[in-house]
Amino acid sequence: MGTKGTSGAKGSGGAKSGHGISRRGLLIGAAVTAAGAAALAREELERAWWRLPGVDKPRTPGEVDYARAQWIAASPANWRRADRPDDYPVDRVVIHVTQGSYQSAVKVFQDPAHGAASHYVVRKDGHVAQMIRELDVAFHAGNRSYNERSVGIEHEGFVDRPQDFTAAMYGASARLTAAICGRYGIPVDRKHIIGHVEVPGTDHTDPGGHWDWDRYLRLVRAARKR
Repeated sequence: MGTKGTSGAKGSGGAKSGHGISRRGLLIGAAVTAAGAAALAREELERAWWRLPGVDKPRTPGEVDYARAQWIAASPANWRRADRPDDYPVDRVVIHVTQGSYQSAVKVFQDPAHGAASHYVVRKDGHVAQMIRELDVAFHAGNRSYNERSVGIEHEGFVDRPQDFTAAMYGASARLTAAICGRYGIPVDRKHIIGHVEVPGTDHTDPGGHWDWDRYLRLVRAARKR
């Protein structure tokens, strides 16, 4: 359906195009788009500078981020090297349940074919293993953005067995989470300490209905005050 009069286009010295957008506006828009693309490229370069040839941030084999943890390395196929929080801010802790034993979780995280692993695994007796540095991105949440912004903690047991969530496990995990929150300034609340089930797009249900969130957050807050 047409409009009245001319098409609205003016000559090359005029202000408007056929769609009512000025040439100046088009030029400004293009410039803004180019500047935005340049800013994004610059941001990516700033994040990845240390990946350039000849640049490698030093790592100490067996070093842990949490003093009470035992280092057991996950397969490099199950995580991605990074420089958090300089390249990706860390603002979440994601709570998982292994749906199996501590030993089985460690074994699959060492398997390059598994394709996933968490930073930490907590055993029923409170023992903590660190398998991936917090610097690095663990493939634990099933969501790239959440992987990049979070630390993942696995807990030995099954979601339908409340007896698997022992006092020793709760206490050890709470102290670990308190330390993580302290390092990155993460608030101790349910927005920032979440279950795997709450990650967008996930098909997992852990830690399940038997995980006592009120108890856990009380323990984390108490550990933060020490």
